[in-house]
Amino acid sequence: MADPCMTKGCSRCESCLHKLCTRSVPIFASLPQEDLSRIVERIHHRDYLKGERILSEGAPAEFVAILSEGRAKAYRDSADGREQILYLFDEGDFFGETHLLSQPAPSTYSVEALETVRACLLYRRDFLQLLRDYPDMGIRVIGELSARLSRLEHAVQRMGTGSLDARIAATLLEFGDKYGRRTPDGVRIRLPLSREGMAGYLGIARETVSRKLGQMEQDGLLRSIGHKTLVVRDPDALARMAGEGEFSES
Repeated sequence: MADPCMTKGCSRCESCLHKLCTRSVPIFASLPQEDLSRIVERIHHRDYLKGERILSEGAPAEFVAILSEGRAKAYRDSADGREQILYLFDEGDFFGETHLLSQPAPSTYSVEALETVRACLLYRRDFLQLLRDYPDMGIRVIGELSARLSRLEHAVQRMGTGSLDARIAATLLEFGDKYGRRTPDGVRIRLPLSREGMAGYLGIARETVSRKLGQMEQDGLLRSIGHKTLVVRDPDALARMAGEGEFSES
């Protein structure tokens, strides 16, 4: 059950305020401290266990969720019953912000916790009341929303374009950016998904993922360490394969 925290002394509210500022959630990033405090006072906190759904496909999408701890995946079920992973969310990531101003509609995807998740939920009804009370806040938020394209839509488009090698290379670069660290041997990545999960993320068969990763390893691009860790030995070659020029760390 959601746990609204309305007291100024609540440590969880202070954490929310800190993350809204430092994580630069786009729709809130330009708001002054006073507006951020008003938003935090209306946030509901909820914890989700591994495997629990934060949002179900087909259910009304009525909130923006910010992950203050843990990881989750956004996915949808394909026509043949396979799970298509659309996006991976980590601490500080968020989803559902486009629903804050639109009429409630069924979600086109599900979001499930990959481990214990602590989420901060801001419901549409509370947000709209804020905009009625503080119109200037609404103007700033609408400006941010109009400038931002949905990351999930980009993910769907990405899955339908490019060669298979390019898509796998782009996915490894994405994982390297989010979960990797530089070592003398290359970029060491603790993979967030199993081979089966990567297959779902890419929309291909598990056997194809294993075969392609094996080929990349034979070509000297990668080195496997067990089932959950890879070392990208030549990040620039991988970036060229993905059509992104040279590798750069953000």
